Amino acid sequence: MTLNLNIAVFGGDGIGPEITDPTLKILQSLSSASDEYALSFGVAPAGAAHYASTGEALPPSSMEIARNADAILLSAMGLPDVRYADGTEISPQIDLRKALTLFAGVRPVTVRAGQESPLKIPAGKEIDFVLIRESTEGLFHTQGCGELTKDEARETLLITREISEKLFRFTFELAANRKKSKRGPGQVTCVDKANVFRAFAFFREIFDAEAKKHPDLTADHAYVDAAALLMVQKPWEFDVLVTENMFGDILSDLGAGLMGGLGLAPSADIGLEHAVFQPCHGSAPDIAGQGIANPFAMILSAAMMLDWLGIKHGNDALAADGARLRHAVETVVSEGRVLTQDLGGRAGTAQAAEAVAKALETL
Repeated sequence: MTLNLNIAVFGGDGIGPEITDPTLKILQSLSSASDEYALSFGVAPAGAAHYASTGEALPPSSMEIARNADAILLSAMGLPDVRYADGTEISPQIDLRKALTLFAGVRPVTVRAGQESPLKIPAGKEIDFVLIRESTEGLFHTQGCGELTKDEARETLLITREISEKLFRFTFELAANRKKSKRGPGQVTCVDKANVFRAFAFFREIFDAEAKKHPDLTADHAYVDAAALLMVQKPWEFDVLVTENMFGDILSDLGAGLMGGLGLAPSADIGLEHAVFQPCHGSAPDIAGQGIANPFAMILSAAMMLDWLGIKHGNDALAADGARLRHAVETVVSEGRVLTQDLGGRAGTAQAAEAVAKALETL
């Protein structure tokens, strides 16, 4: 029996629609070729441009589409010159995280053999780790609502047992799946600042309690400053890292830098029932409409979506197509013949996406 799934699509701002369209074409092609699953897509208007024209950044109708979808594919959002009255950015993606309790921000970092990287990677080594960022609380808890007086400003960091337990359970399950598929050794590193902040000591205590439930996996700790150093010195030694919201925000961009830029950085924000998949980069309005935007991060985010849907629904065809799509992008990047300008090439958006589609045919 064919598994029918509905995907909510947020086209985004700036280059968002330009990288969404070729990604949907690839997904439609995969769906059409499968007897095991079928994807349908529902467009959900939102974002800075929508706010500028309607006064709503995330309309209730779009939130309803997201809630009823099997997964959410969200493109780059936000425009630097469109803001709320208080000066904060238009960020429906953060609103979705909080409304749908998407506590696990998944940020894969992968550099395959032959792929260009700012680092000098030793022969025989590849980078393949996942950073898990708690996405609903931490130092982002008071986003837009911090205390401000003439002489001082305060923000509140929040770490709760309820969310942390869910986060660590998810993290260890992901590490176990990576170990099972031979993508990692089954090592989970808690990244914190427990030597300074009581909140992070609390965070670590909850991590250690969950670690005891997984004797087949290895658990350790790293202070965030040391983790940042090791991400530059020996990133190939990491498997799965888990951390607080703000630390994860910073380290995930460092991870993108290891890959050569945000144009190769996909992400997912996952909860118990819902999940959003989106590229880590912004909407790049300065190049919008020129057909030169890098679609790889958006396509890789779609691959993560297929993989997640496959695991959630026990559908091997979905998971296999997710892996194929990821491998197709990695193949194109490693070969280096069809790269966009941000990666040192000359290809446009359509040409780069077409290269991925052709690589899929051989996998």
